[in-house]
Amino acid sequence: MSSAGIARVRIVTAGMLVVVLWASAFPAIRAAAPALGPLGLALVRTAVACLALLVVAPFAGVRLPAGRDLPLIAACGVIGMAAYQVLLTAGELTVPAGTASLIVAAAPLVSVAIAAGAFGERLTPLKLIGSGVALGGVAIVSVARSGLTLSAAVWLVLAAMVVQGVYHPLTKPLLRRYSGLEVATYAMVAGLIPLLAALPWSLPALASAGPEAWLGAAYLGVLPSAAGFVLWGYAVARLPMATATSLLYLVSPVAVGIAAVWLGEVPQPAELLGGAVVIAGVAVIGFSPARRRTPPRAMAASVSRPR
Repeated sequence: MSSAGIARVRIVTAGMLVVVLWASAFPAIRAAAPALGPLGLALVRTAVACLALLVVAPFAGVRLPAGRDLPLIAACGVIGMAAYQVLLTAGELTVPAGTASLIVAAAPLVSVAIAAGAFGERLTPLKLIGSGVALGGVAIVSVARSGLTLSAAVWLVLAAMVVQGVYHPLTKPLLRRYSGLEVATYAMVAGLIPLLAALPWSLPALASAGPEAWLGAAYLGVLPSAAGFVLWGYAVARLPMATATSLLYLVSPVAVGIAAVWLGEVPQPAELLGGAVVIAGVAVIGFSPARRRTPPRAMAASVSRPR
């Protein structure tokens, strides 16, 4: 296999590991949230992730960020770490893990829209078709379960979907200057700060939580948070935003499967059909070549340049 082929395998492997880790987070949150509460679980999860990343940082050559990047890092931490985790955890107190994962599956649409406007990534016809197919699969799975209404909990999960969709393109400029491990470390530390400020509201739940809840929070911090965001940074730095975020469509069908084993949320036949449609849409997006808008001046130069 050529070096380019090996590199592509590494990128795809990293992306698929992220899918599994982030899919497992939905049932893990559902299991630990009732005891620790939204603020408590988000705080413990983020603190554990920070500890894991900071232990590795000196051996991995993690640098201090430049002062000019601190506002963007703060935005990534507050939006992608603190806000996302609190909103999703609060929603999952009543919304099933599989259903929550299906709602969050729409996050790539927010990411791709921002990437198109901010980074000039054009949506090719194949990417549009693949996105439509994948969203159709999400819709199939969504209507398979009864009881999904626009309750306050569902709105919280929808808000979590939006902030996750905002987070991914926010990291793109940082990933041009820093490694995936560095960006994950910076964002995780930045996200811990507002959660620490909310510690007084988290203490009652933290004091009464049992060992099972703490173990679930530790799992969330080490694997879906620390390892997941590092691997995601590696993948998204090497792929167009539309292609990279299209992998997130796979999280929902995988989460439904894990929730079935872990929590007994048995998927219905329509959910399995919807998962297959989601995977088909992701495949279409993955095979779509990346295209960027060409500035008029550069286009004129390319036309006149000898071939």
